[in-house]
Amino acid sequence: MPKTERKAKGREKTKPRKSTRGRERPSAQQDGALREHLLYLLRGGGAHLDFEKAIANLPAELRGVRPEGLPFTVWGLLEHLRIAQWDILEFSRNTKHVSPKWPAGYWPEGDAPPDDTAWAKSVKAFRSDLKAMQDLVKNPRTDLYARIPHGEGQTILREALLVADHNAYHLGQLVLVRRLLGAWQEG
Repeated sequence: MPKTERKAKGREKTKPRKSTRGRERPSAQQDGALREHLLYLLRGGGAHLDFEKAIANLPAELRGVRPEGLPFTVWGLLEHLRIAQWDILEFSRNTKHVSPKWPAGYWPEGDAPPDDTAWAKSVKAFRSDLKAMQDLVKNPRTDLYARIPHGEGQTILREALLVADHNAYHLGQLVLVRRLLGAWQEG
């Protein structure tokens, strides 16, 4: 088969499909590729920072220290990340979810965790909710493009991108705090 025929034939396989609502849908191959790209972002791939690396080896006594000139601590950022990610996840999958009041409901009350258990619980919850968002994206039955029924036009695709973007932004801030505290090592 000539090379040009092979190329044309390959394009046919990835032609968008029409949904029942008349919108074009990606082929199974395109859908799978999009899901893999989303998972890559959610896991901290590419230019994004991995959550585990961002919190690794942070001395407990620095969790609540606020560097001069900054309005937050590592604890504040961790809790903000956890709460916001949980809110986005629950909005994505729970029609009865009520978001916390903005902005107070998205930040902890104090600069430091009350104890080591609170820190561990927050880290565990962040990991669990991140995995749940990844599972939602990974599930082939999840329509990434369908509007979330109780939303205002949001889709799971948009919410997954929002989680990846929001996490990347604040994990970068977390590294900045650690650098200012002398508690960050490259590599």
